[in-house]
Amino acid sequence: MANAARPFQVLVLNQISELGLQRLPAGRYQVGKSIDAPDAVLVRSADMHSMDIPASVQAIARAGAGTNNIPVKVLSARGVPVFNAPGANANAVKELVLAGMLLAARNLPGALRFVESLDPAAPGLDEQVENGKKPFAGFELAGQTLGVIGLGKIGCLVAHAAIQMGMNVLGHDPEITVDAAWSLPSQVRKAASVSEVLRNAQFVSLHVPLVDATRHMVNADNVRLMKPGAVLLNFSREGVVDDAAVLRALDSGHLGRYVCDFPSAAVLRHPKVIALPHLGASTREAEDNCAVMVAEQLRDYLENGNIVNAVNFPAVSMARESAYRVGIANANVPNMVGQISTAMAHAGLNIHNMVNKSRGEMAYTLVDVDSAVSDDVLETLRAIDGVLAVRYLPA
Repeated sequence: MANAARPFQVLVLNQISELGLQRLPAGRYQVGKSIDAPDAVLVRSADMHSMDIPASVQAIARAGAGTNNIPVKVLSARGVPVFNAPGANANAVKELVLAGMLLAARNLPGALRFVESLDPAAPGLDEQVENGKKPFAGFELAGQTLGVIGLGKIGCLVAHAAIQMGMNVLGHDPEITVDAAWSLPSQVRKAASVSEVLRNAQFVSLHVPLVDATRHMVNADNVRLMKPGAVLLNFSREGVVDDAAVLRALDSGHLGRYVCDFPSAAVLRHPKVIALPHLGASTREAEDNCAVMVAEQLRDYLENGNIVNAVNFPAVSMARESAYRVGIANANVPNMVGQISTAMAHAGLNIHNMVNKSRGEMAYTLVDVDSAVSDDVLETLRAIDGVLAVRYLPA
């Protein structure tokens, strides 16, 4: 376990922005790609499912929003939080969604291919351009209806930008947060279902995580509800859309375009698919923002036990009121706080402050006590049935 006498060891699996790494100061942290017994792992896209994650690991921090590349359930069972950076890349994705709508509405991919096919040395180039441009005429976004499914940070930004461009916006999110609701423009009309959005929008943009409930959210049963010639945009996750169903709708002429950030084998080279190489968060600014956010969250957890933006733990933050702190990850079962308090009382420890919160099957407790905690007490806490991990965090 890391302590004040030994720098925290942080294993880096991908190229992480230097701005983020600077938030882990030398002397207190040793950061690198060759760490034998890491206290934490910083990752972007590396697949950790087949990785033998060392027992020393106390936290995983993903410099991005999605955590599909991380075995979250396995880590939860070990009492290891998995941090991410929700919203840090939101502006980058928003701008790419707007670009995707323009690419589709103005038929820009085809127009670019036409221009690239021209011979600059051939006579009458201007005439060739004028005679050949007619098939690439498009339509304007102003006055069109955009449906946004998923009204988190990205969805809200997309909605706001579309309104600024003169579009009508229809939004749906059954699990919208209070913060997202406050930031959602008042002009957004609320839809009661995914089907309602698909029926009424010329453009539909998806901004949901890939979970069991959202897998193939757009499928053979509902893609037929979309307006003839409509444009589907997926800058969320590949599995949210049933590629086979969308390709059939494109081939039949019912769906106008499919714009996505996932060039899968199924959609590659289809004439009505505009596929980008997973560019959603690929800006310098987004990479910096994600790295800074997760590095700060990781540092606060390693040093103080506070949890912000963990996908598998409740949010728990407590200002230090003592030099002696214990962080306990445990199953969300009855009498856990009572057992923790009793163990500390039997050891003669006075609890100065305590916070306990739960999230689904997981709970987390921070305890500040007035005197040092012995190894015997820590082992007693670890022996409580349902306790997953115990960390001692002296200031």
